[in-house]
Amino acid sequence: MSTVLVAGGASGIGAAAVRALRQRGDDVLLADRNAEAGRRLAAEPMPGALRFLACDFSAAEAAEQAVAAAVELGGGTLDAMFYNAAVLQARPLADWTVAEWDHSSAVNLRAPFLACQAAAPYLQRAPQGRIVLTSSTGALRGHAGMPAYHATKAGLLGLVRSLADELGPSGVTVNAVCPGWVDTPFNDAYWSHQTDPAAAVTALTNSIPLRRQAVSEDLAGVLLFLMSPASGYITGQALVVDGGYTAV
Repeated sequence: MSTVLVAGGASGIGAAAVRALRQRGDDVLLADRNAEAGRRLAAEPMPGALRFLACDFSAAEAAEQAVAAAVELGGGTLDAMFYNAAVLQARPLADWTVAEWDHSSAVNLRAPFLACQAAAPYLQRAPQGRIVLTSSTGALRGHAGMPAYHATKAGLLGLVRSLADELGPSGVTVNAVCPGWVDTPFNDAYWSHQTDPAAAVTALTNSIPLRRQAVSEDLAGVLLFLMSPASGYITGQALVVDGGYTAV
């Protein structure tokens, strides 16, 4: 049994990860700003315990608070951290404000750095410390209207490589998952930015070799793998889970 911090997991990919981790017996500290959804998850009966912390990762102190709560849950230990919180905004280049850019940067890039910084001392003492960050295929290709999202998700890959080098000697692995298109409300801002959202969805689906968007549960297996002993010799990597979207 391990203690895992999931930052941003009240819905979507994060919630699928929370359920999968608890099902295998891990205790999870879920930190998210959506208190209602987080408490619903906590009420689900599963082998592993879940404690919920209301947390807005746009605040600089949030990451350290989340790590502290996870360590308390683990009785002074922390085995893995999955940072999944993110902001996606879409608008024409001329309409972006400094405040909007800074908000995306704070949640998507600054907070995972601060979470890694706070968690590292505990993960270095764990038998097999694990860090997994959610990047995106948006780090590998671009879409108009989303400069902050693409820039911050690409930045996460640089963060992963740097931390893999720094934390590797203590046995901590640091990796990213790069989901492709996942059918959740998270992407609504992008679809609303399109001239014909329905046509855009159809065109996108036809461009994916598996001919469908992912569901959140499609990511659960790779996340469990990256937070398990089986991935002990994998670090500094970005694992793409996209139905073939970036392969063609």
